[in-house]
Amino acid sequence: MSNIEFELPSEIRDVIVLARERVQRTVNSAMVDAYWSIGRLIVEHEQQGEARAAYGKRQLQGLAVRLTDEFGSGFDITNLRSMRRFYLAFPIRETVSPELSWSHYHALLKVDNPSARQWYMREAAEQRWSVRALKRQINVLYYERLLSSQDKATVQQEADQQTQPLQASRRAFLRDPYVLEFLNLPGERYLEADLERGLIDNLLAFLLELGKGFAFVGRQQRISVDGEDFYLDLVFYNFVLKCFMLIDLKLGKLTHQDVGQMDTYIRIYDEQYRGPDDNPTIGLILCSQKSEAVVKYSMLTDSEQIFTAQYLAHLPSEEELKRELELVRKRIHEQIASLAILSS
Repeated sequence: MSNIEFELPSEIRDVIVLARERVQRTVNSAMVDAYWSIGRLIVEHEQQGEARAAYGKRQLQGLAVRLTDEFGSGFDITNLRSMRRFYLAFPIRETVSPELSWSHYHALLKVDNPSARQWYMREAAEQRWSVRALKRQINVLYYERLLSSQDKATVQQEADQQTQPLQASRRAFLRDPYVLEFLNLPGERYLEADLERGLIDNLLAFLLELGKGFAFVGRQQRISVDGEDFYLDLVFYNFVLKCFMLIDLKLGKLTHQDVGQMDTYIRIYDEQYRGPDDNPTIGLILCSQKSEAVVKYSMLTDSEQIFTAQYLAHLPSEEELKRELELVRKRIHEQIASLAILSS
């Protein structure tokens, strides 16, 4: 095998990493530049003889309503006030570091001392602090302690130890609520994607741990009919029952369309994959809703009798699966919440 074949995956990885870093820098820079400019425009409008208090109560609210209608929640009155404060805190555009995100600057706006604010900004950029690391240094008065301490090396060493594991992660970038608001992207979609992946991972492990003959066949397995592609969340084969089991995960309410879709999957799978000695394929629909979980086994009408007579003794009950689904959803929500805190 040539060296080119060995080097190709590494080279492609480098291309992807660099491209993602450029996207991240571009979005961060665009956000900061836009919000600084919006803050400047608001301040300049105030200075055209408009009473500051009246503007804040009346015109800023009207501006927020119009911008929110057109561009989304990133331009509500709270954020517009933050943009105004941003410009006032950093009136010279060239002094604003392009290395920091809007989330960094949002944290810096809470520092009243201009000298401390500038120092934290430079350090955060030079040391590549995450937003959480920056907030920690502000909260423990790192700047003030350095000024007053006779042993600056010890204070700095302590800070370095605390911030080293808190470097910003690329995965957290698109979970940043400010980024989602700026791009007018629905944050729930990304949280749902994390939830769906987590649910599938845990259900895969749960069924395999049951030890009742389940073998993993595939994840997001594609099946095709008449030129149309379908993707199955999970596929198992049960060696005791000698049948395939298809799992379809839904985030939301169970509908008749979901049941009909599963019937279609079963019919296609029986036609394309079921062997002469295999029993009829079984479907399992899992619906994870905010308030509760819904679980439903599904088989074609002519196979329902075999399901009741043979399958139930070897399959987890719908109630067992429902409890597991609810526990997993709760656990994953807690994990997602923890990630959101870590990335903030």
